[in-house]
Amino acid sequence: MTTSTAPAPAARPDRASAPTVRARSRRPVGRVLAPYGFLAPAVVLFAAFLALPIGYAAYLSLRTVKVSGLGLGKGSRREIWAGLDNYARSLSDPEFLGSVGRVALYGLIVVPTMLGLALLFALLLDSRRTRGRNFSRIAIFLPYAVPAVISSLLWGFLYLPAVSPFYYLFAHAGWDVPTILSSRVVIFAVANIAVWGGTGFNMVVIYTALKAIPTELYEAATIDGASERAIAWRIKIPIVMPALIMTFVFSMIATLQVFAEPVTLKPLTNTISSTWTPLMKVYRDAFTRDDLYSAAATSVVIAAATFILSFGFLRLVQNRAFSQEK
Repeated sequence: MTTSTAPAPAARPDRASAPTVRARSRRPVGRVLAPYGFLAPAVVLFAAFLALPIGYAAYLSLRTVKVSGLGLGKGSRREIWAGLDNYARSLSDPEFLGSVGRVALYGLIVVPTMLGLALLFALLLDSRRTRGRNFSRIAIFLPYAVPAVISSLLWGFLYLPAVSPFYYLFAHAGWDVPTILSSRVVIFAVANIAVWGGTGFNMVVIYTALKAIPTELYEAATIDGASERAIAWRIKIPIVMPALIMTFVFSMIATLQVFAEPVTLKPLTNTISSTWTPLMKVYRDAFTRDDLYSAAATSVVIAAATFILSFGFLRLVQNRAFSQEK
């Protein structure tokens, strides 16, 4: 006796998932393209005003002009491939090396002073005993709102002995004060403008990080008998270390790109040359000597140095500074 077994019914597709697939396939095209539409303006602006200029500068840095004869006839000036010759000439230029040394000394003066004052002001404003916080915060931040050219002009006239009220008071008091725009101390004159203008911004960044600290930590430390100074040194400063690192990187980048202050002070004194900073040398080569190729090579060197220093510093301190965020 044989028994017949009916074949198993074929597996039916899941009816519940079918509408979902259809719904996904019928999603409006506009909804899919909407994120790219929001990103498009930023991408276009980045490509037009950052990526393309950087690429063009890198291209020019590898080119040069070959002059035939007197360079007056048609076709007597031809752009040719130069390779790394512009970079070698830029890195071996004594004027460029001298400007790098001045900027290094300028950074050693500006960055620690500015960040130290910013941290001090932020801690004072965050203290419970401080009065008039709103006015003090605005007064400290206000110099940052003044453009660098305007602040350089204001300080420049205060530096001139003939028109400065400070030198008038010093002369009547019988004090022999050296001219701050002299060759020995002119770097301090430029650094003072940067410190005056940048302290407020860094103070706001650090002060914002301080306000994000839970008050329970202060209350627990106070119950344990910690003083205001101990709370600031052992609690506040370690917690706001990421903000300090960020302001240090910003300050270092601004130091490498210093330009407006010495250029504005240059007509007021003969102690600031046209190559006093690396960017001033780039400006001189590009627009005074009409040597765009050397200027482009120097610009690429400055950009590469800025990136290497910033990235290297962040890699060096990230484990200690950002360990609490992991």
